[in-house]
Amino acid sequence: MGRVCRVHEAPFLVNSRTASRNAPAGPSPFAVEAKALPREKFSDPALTAKGEPRASVPLVGLDTLWLNTGTLCNLACATCYIESSPTNDALIYLGAKDARRFLAEAEQARVREIGFTGGEPFMNPAMIPMLEDSLARGFEVLVLTNAMRPMRRREAALLALREEHGARLTMRVSLDHHSKAVHEAERGPRSWEPAMEGLQWLSRYDFSVAVAGRLLPGEGENDARECYARLFKDEGIGIDAFDPARLVLFPEMDADKDIAEITTACWSILGKSPKDIMCASSRMVVHRKGEAAPRVVACTLIPHDPGFDMGATLAEAAGDVALNHPHCARFCVLGGASCSA
Repeated sequence: MGRVCRVHEAPFLVNSRTASRNAPAGPSPFAVEAKALPREKFSDPALTAKGEPRASVPLVGLDTLWLNTGTLCNLACATCYIESSPTNDALIYLGAKDARRFLAEAEQARVREIGFTGGEPFMNPAMIPMLEDSLARGFEVLVLTNAMRPMRRREAALLALREEHGARLTMRVSLDHHSKAVHEAERGPRSWEPAMEGLQWLSRYDFSVAVAGRLLPGEGENDARECYARLFKDEGIGIDAFDPARLVLFPEMDADKDIAEITTACWSILGKSPKDIMCASSRMVVHRKGEAAPRVVACTLIPHDPGFDMGATLAEAAGDVALNHPHCARFCVLGGASCSA
């Protein structure tokens, strides 16, 4: 008999995200279980709380340039690392003209991939022109979307792009769990069916499609992949759940919870290399509310921290990145994750 896929018996812990009338009523099922982060940690870009030299990551080569389309989203999840919601415009919509400037610079830098993230990218009125521009320049393009109404309103334009550019356009859909109950505990009621319908539409029309999911506390990755595989088969979705590029299972993040700081000695202790960390090969463009122009930040996960602001151009953003944030440890180094394809 095959594995029975059911909701994992784990406590739904309270998270620290600001409450929103659009958010799910209860706490997140994915909350990190750990003590509070001591204040002295991640306070010095050069040294850890123990006085050890903090690890940093050089830019080995810019492979992926992320364009953050803005923090506005049609959902307000129980936990969102960037706190996107229908009312949060801390990162305003990126304009096509500004995107064009960075795409031109990315061409010069021989960037392989352009990634779009938000918020929900398809809420940005300039999303289709930015996609057209990126694909016309020959980039591979990855779009992170919840596949709900904002995306579905652009079906005709997306079909035209898929017809012209094929698999160079990949849509990665956020489906937080293989069960409706857990997905909606995170993303709110009535969020499952629209996401599934959007995912089915993308699969039916032969888009290059992937899914981003999450693991509950205590849920094994192999078990989760088996359950996603059954879901995809039952729903007619053409995704190989055992391909880590097509089903990406991200580690959880919570900047308020304790985690080890990464020292220079950790590379040999953990058997890892700085070149394998996301900021060794990627940067992200953001346009913060109140600023005259977009800026480049080191990481998709940390758009607001001034310590990760790298400059106004890709050339300025080529410096080393000090791993001075809990997400650096939990997601990238210890979690071994990357947002890029």
